Amino acid sequence: MAQDNPAFELQVLLTIITAWVFCAILTVAGALGPTNAARTDLHVQTMYSSPWIRFPYPGQWGLPTVSIGAVFGIFAGILASIVESVGDYNACARLACAPHPPTSAINRGIFAEGISCILSGIWGSGGGLTSYSENIGAIGVTKVASRRIIQCGAITMMLFAVLGKFGALFNTIPEPIIGGIFCVMFAIVTGVGLSNVQFIDLQSSRNILILGLSLFMGITIPKWFKGHPNTIDVGNDAANQLITVLLNTSVFIGGLIAFVLDNSIPGTDEERGLIKWREQGLVHNMNEGDQLTLSSPSAYDLPFGMNVIKRYNIFKYIPISPTYDQNIFFVKLPIIQGSSSAFLAPIFAILSLPQWKCPSEEKMLSATEEELQEIWQIRMREKQNAIILTSIFEMVIELTGVIGVMLQWLTP
Repeated sequence: MAQDNPAFELQVLLTIITAWVFCAILTVAGALGPTNAARTDLHVQTMYSSPWIRFPYPGQWGLPTVSIGAVFGIFAGILASIVESVGDYNACARLACAPHPPTSAINRGIFAEGISCILSGIWGSGGGLTSYSENIGAIGVTKVASRRIIQCGAITMMLFAVLGKFGALFNTIPEPIIGGIFCVMFAIVTGVGLSNVQFIDLQSSRNILILGLSLFMGITIPKWFKGHPNTIDVGNDAANQLITVLLNTSVFIGGLIAFVLDNSIPGTDEERGLIKWREQGLVHNMNEGDQLTLSSPSAYDLPFGMNVIKRYNIFKYIPISPTYDQNIFFVKLPIIQGSSSAFLAPIFAILSLPQWKCPSEEKMLSATEEELQEIWQIRMREKQNAIILTSIFEMVIELTGVIGVMLQWLTP
């Protein structure tokens, strides 16, 4: 991705380092209070207690446990994550000046996220792995959209993951610095998401109602339920948890309201933004003279094996194949914009269940080191199994091409 200033991508890193060093100076000089969040020594103990080298391995917290409530809770996160990912792919394409992601790319991306979530559960990670909106915001900040750089970054992360001291060092970054970075990242992601309304008719009272109501209710309903955690009671713990998680997920509430209203209130294709959306996608795909535009759908081809895939027609019927022809069954239409952090609400909801609430402070203080480890490891095993089972379901969904079918009802 081209940019006017070759050193622009270094500005974010230099800003973090400068603020970090400044906080360290204030900490040493005694200008910050002992509990001030800007201090760099609040978590310095982890630097001494962390091992130099530690290799993560499958089942490190023990065999995963099975719980219907946890599975349904993570299942709600998977549903929200799928909606989020569809929007993330489109936002990433817009920031990278790439063509609209075809249905096969969306199916393949969510299928890959299912594989990643299974690996995350096997290795005992605290949450599922999905497309991360903050990284899309980083593209807008750094102006770097190279897949090769992402691949090199992934290898670097894997190497540094075995260095305990390295992770502990980053744990000393003050929270205000992290908050400042998130403000910039989320601002860009929000702006990219709202930019989709440029295709609709904002003079239409219909569209104003749908846009305003979905945004407002998507914010206020989860906020209300977080303040009233025991409101849902349908007589079944699993159902209570599933409904609670969904009603605490902003992207699900806002997306569901917009989906229902946009497909139930009468409106023309031009009013709903479908015509301009399709035209914009065609311009991206045919504009071969623009160096900033990936002018061919081959941008979403696999890095290897394409000759074999193109040679056999059977791959046209596989939803995750780059040659998948959705027009065999359905028409390919626009996609919806989502948000991020889909797994946070389910995980918090699981940990808020009576059987997983933290013991009292007195019991924690009197517990042995082995008992303290078991307190959090048993919760990790609970989440492991839920993530693995629901991720298998996510992969099955993409192999059936259901998401591609739903795109015909999703608009800008």
